Amino acid sequence: MRDANVFMGVILLAQTVVGFVGNLYLLSHYLFLSCMGNRMRATDLILRHLIVANFLSLLCRSVPQTMVAWGWRNFFNDVGCKMVFYLHRVGKGVSISSTCSLSIFLAVSISQGESRWAGLKGRAQKHIVSTVDLSWGVFFLVSIPNLKFTTGPKAHDNMTSLKTYGYCYSTHQDPAAGVLYVAMISVPDVLCLGLMLWASISMLFILYRHKQRMRHIQKISVSTRASLESKATIIILLLVSAFISFYTMSCICQICLSVIYNPSPVLHHMTVFVMGCFPSLSPFLLMSGHSTPCSLLFTCTKKKKVILP
Repeated sequence: MRDANVFMGVILLAQTVVGFVGNLYLLSHYLFLSCMGNRMRATDLILRHLIVANFLSLLCRSVPQTMVAWGWRNFFNDVGCKMVFYLHRVGKGVSISSTCSLSIFLAVSISQGESRWAGLKGRAQKHIVSTVDLSWGVFFLVSIPNLKFTTGPKAHDNMTSLKTYGYCYSTHQDPAAGVLYVAMISVPDVLCLGLMLWASISMLFILYRHKQRMRHIQKISVSTRASLESKATIIILLLVSAFISFYTMSCICQICLSVIYNPSPVLHHMTVFVMGCFPSLSPFLLMSGHSTPCSLLFTCTKKKKVILP
């Protein structure tokens, strides 16, 4: 068991370092753009929220779990445990909200004149960015029950009534309260997942119809435009697909933790690893396919006739 913990500690450490480097590189890109006086576009603002949410997820769950895998125990007090789990839940919520907003914004931006999305183009930037801002407040409120159910190590407590994470504990909830809490935190997540799927399917249909129209047009500018549209859309679709896949696996792992009595530490490590996959992978997905971060998305906005964000 010790060898398995050490192995998972190495994996978690590597994932955390890679995730911090990727997100820090992307964040430094935005700071450089701000220092140069560049005007922030909607995609810039949404992705900055996503980067902050990624940092929260990695810092509040991946780092502590890595320390547990390497042998540290109970290094947080009661307040520290409450804040770590609370901020992780906020970061997770903002991450799903930002990814959802990014997919909807791109679907609106590439829509054609007769599309149902086209009528939202003029208002998309203002309202979608405002929605991401609002999501911080929503998830700060929704995550408050985590403060009640999470506690630090207390030697005088009856340990059989606590669920251990190696560094913090969660109290067993009343069944009715547990169902209510799960429903409360699941509604925003399910809504965002549904909107992501809808936007992704719409993007595929929009891009397919656009390619059908452009099939017989041989102009180089149109071909370049179609290529940029395809690459930018594929990046966002990959981002959404990665989020949905890792989110689903994370839910399965957390269900296993909740139904298994006294789960092994390795299962805890694997669950946190799955939860950290998207925060670690997403910056590299956004940087893929070009030499500078997200330049495919940003290059499209510099072309006056191109309708991507």
